[in-house]
Amino acid sequence: MSAEFQSVRGMRSIEEVAERHLCAGCGVCAFLEPAAISMVDDLDRGRRPVVQRGSESGLGLQACPGLRLEQASAPAGADSSLRAGWGNVLAVWEGHSTDDEVRLKGSSGGAATALALWAIEATEMVGAVHIRAKPSQPVLNETTFSSDREAMVAATGSRYSPASPADGLQHLVDSKGPGIFIGKPCDVAGAVAASRLEPALAEKLGLTVAIFCAGAPSTNATVEYIEQIGGPLLSDLRRLRYRGNGWPGVFKATGRDGSTVERSYEESWGVVQAKRPWRCRICPDHTGELADISVGDPWYRKPGEGEPGSSLIVARTERGKQAVEAAIASGFLECRAVDPSLIPASQPGLLLVKASVFGRLVAMSLQGIPTPLFKGFSLFRLWMTKLNIRRKAGSILGTIPRLRRWGIHQPRRIKAGELQSSVPEDKPSTTTQ
Repeated sequence: MSAEFQSVRGMRSIEEVAERHLCAGCGVCAFLEPAAISMVDDLDRGRRPVVQRGSESGLGLQACPGLRLEQASAPAGADSSLRAGWGNVLAVWEGHSTDDEVRLKGSSGGAATALALWAIEATEMVGAVHIRAKPSQPVLNETTFSSDREAMVAATGSRYSPASPADGLQHLVDSKGPGIFIGKPCDVAGAVAASRLEPALAEKLGLTVAIFCAGAPSTNATVEYIEQIGGPLLSDLRRLRYRGNGWPGVFKATGRDGSTVERSYEESWGVVQAKRPWRCRICPDHTGELADISVGDPWYRKPGEGEPGSSLIVARTERGKQAVEAAIASGFLECRAVDPSLIPASQPGLLLVKASVFGRLVAMSLQGIPTPLFKGFSLFRLWMTKLNIRRKAGSILGTIPRLRRWGIHQPRRIKAGELQSSVPEDKPSTTTQ
């Protein structure tokens, strides 16, 4: 392990990263060091690594996006006016899958699934690494490798709960050809970092697609919400959807006897988002800046009554731009080019969150708490220019008591299946979303 990575913010092991509340839960360390690291469901913190002590090689630490994240260099043609807040933007479309079933079941137009189907059916790519609800317990997620339409369609829809798709990158390495990787921004960052360390992965990582993400609520957040609305017991839960079947769709828990409870997307997200892990609250990338393509909701407008769904699709790299154009030309996507300004118009809250990160990191440093190393994200500039005085002060002074109240100043061991909450529901704040 290089001296550089040994010294980054004092972290010397993946175990320490996880215990000091800096783990993003992507699973890339488990891919790089499968004999030493495995991912488990810590029900109140997310997917987290468990390490056989003394067995780490250091590869996982080098690729860890929870500890170290650097904004991608700007390709030719990137919109310089958007780079600080939104990363590299080469082109933006609004559109949807041309497959009516994919469009309806997807959370917002099914663009990610459509891109995967294009990759599998119209190119030399042989499959997709992504997540799906765990069949035996739908409140949990699992990583899977899909090589046909049936498997991809079965996994449609957002999952506002912990997932670690990068732990399945070996599927790509073992495949007969390149494939597509779909995940949260941190998952993609981990996969890209791992590809720099593993030539076999770099050869097979044909395309990366990131889903806009405001944070991944804990498993317990969902469990408690289902109980709150009178849903089926976990032992009786057959299906769980957070969104989809229309835009934005509804939260729907279905029991084995066919009984269901439903709530609006707005209500369900408003409740479960309060229990996002600390690392999500200091994330500088909520829109997949390191991916080839990122997709999210076009919230600049309200969904029409009964609208089946629409996606905002952002090309980050030339490879991503060519992929979207090819998917449109091949009939997998129906899109129209739109002004890049629709990104900030669609996600104004995410810019405020990113602008608050600098203040939160300052608060952590003042309390002697290890912080991640973020490079190139213009965090100080955004803090200075996008926040008013009250928000600036709140990002620091409001964070300090939270760090103590939530126990972020103290290490915490990772325990599979732990039930006791360590991060209580957040109160309304001007500095959190």
